[in-house]
Amino acid sequence: MMNKIKSFVQAALFLTIFINSAYAEVSGLPDFTKLVEDNNASIVNISTVRKSVNKSANSHPQIPNDELNDFLKKFFGDKGFESPDKKSPRKAQSLGSGFIYSSDGYIITNHHVIADAEQIIVKLNDKRELEAKLIGSDASSDIALLKIKVKNLKPVKIGNSKKLKVGQWVLAIGSPFGFESTVTAGIVSAIGRSLPNDNYVPFIQTDVAINPGNSGGPLFNLQGEVVGINAQIFSRSGGFMGLSFAIPMDVAENVIEQLKKSGKVSRGWLGVYIQEVTNNLAKSFGMKKPTGALISKIIPDGPASKSDLKVGDIILKFDGKDITTSSSLPPIVGNTKVGKNVKIEILRNGKKKNIKFKVQELPMQKTAEVIKSNSTPETKKILGMTVANLSAEERKSLSAGNNFGIKVTDVSGNPAYESGLLKNDIIYQISGKNIQNIKQFNKIIKNMKKGNFASLLVRRSQGNSIYLAIKIE
Repeated sequence: MMNKIKSFVQAALFLTIFINSAYAEVSGLPDFTKLVEDNNASIVNISTVRKSVNKSANSHPQIPNDELNDFLKKFFGDKGFESPDKKSPRKAQSLGSGFIYSSDGYIITNHHVIADAEQIIVKLNDKRELEAKLIGSDASSDIALLKIKVKNLKPVKIGNSKKLKVGQWVLAIGSPFGFESTVTAGIVSAIGRSLPNDNYVPFIQTDVAINPGNSGGPLFNLQGEVVGINAQIFSRSGGFMGLSFAIPMDVAENVIEQLKKSGKVSRGWLGVYIQEVTNNLAKSFGMKKPTGALISKIIPDGPASKSDLKVGDIILKFDGKDITTSSSLPPIVGNTKVGKNVKIEILRNGKKKNIKFKVQELPMQKTAEVIKSNSTPETKKILGMTVANLSAEERKSLSAGNNFGIKVTDVSGNPAYESGLLKNDIIYQISGKNIQNIKQFNKIIKNMKKGNFASLLVRRSQGNSIYLAIKIE
């Protein structure tokens, strides 16, 4: 009898194990234990001592002020959770993460983790703490390269982020809120994501739980390869809300190698202002669907000003790579080797054309001109707005070659309102034709078919140019 009971228990245990294994296989849920065991020794904790300005106590004592502020600044400006009292400097410790890039001591982290640091301390998985040397840092990509004097370290394996697909499992290891070696997992939510003020990084968006302190830590695929560097979150509270962003390793490696060689990063530059091609703009340019990057302004003395590129051109391909949205162009141009001759495919006046272009280096800073505006007596109400001829002073203040246009003095209704026109905008082209005065503008509109869309090239009061689509009614 006992033998029968023993046999029954063994059969039940076997059946339970089989069912659990079958469920795991059917559900597709991965087991991350081996991945974590293999890579934990390659993850580091980073702390910095730097000048800060916060005299009051931390209202969120469990959150390192500086690291939290770094995250919030990405989306809410420069204030973050800083104290309004900014008179007394203090020494502040900023916490972040990083990973071992090579066995001879190179460490990767985020630029914002070590920015303005007087001292950088790297804490290894075996609890050793070493002072790191900053080899180079790049604010535009938010990547920093450090070096510690240790040999025979265990580096991570670098994967190909270009092979990532939406829906794939990914895993992060870091030190959120200072809790070392914390593991979180999720899926890739989107790829090639563009964020405000980050023109040169097509981010990987995930739903992996990332919090202050995870910055600079690695994002792994299921093969245990690093495919991204965790850099940002979108949050209204300072904590995780399901939107995390990582820098792709194919972008990071280009930056890292440049930092390793020269301590700085050079980027390719077109010398143009671009904007998205909306559905209505696509109609005004005779396109079947919106795609590409629309050139709204060419910077004087920039590379484009010396090429065959023109305002109103829509860039469809750059160096053989498709430009599906305007945000996809800057990272491609920025990662192109300076001095390289490339081919640019554009759409001009409804026809495709190839242009040869030599990529030049992006200057450190570029500033836009400002328009000085004065009212003029001659005005006319048309298309839901009031427009006026430019005064002699206004025409003189415009950049060379663009001393034409009419000024929007008021937007009172549609279709001007729906087009996005604003007071003080200067319209200097309609459907590719330069506007000299109100009379010419009115004549062109009267000759256009009602219900069609016309493209307006508009200059804003800040000096930026933009295309808008307006419906002729």
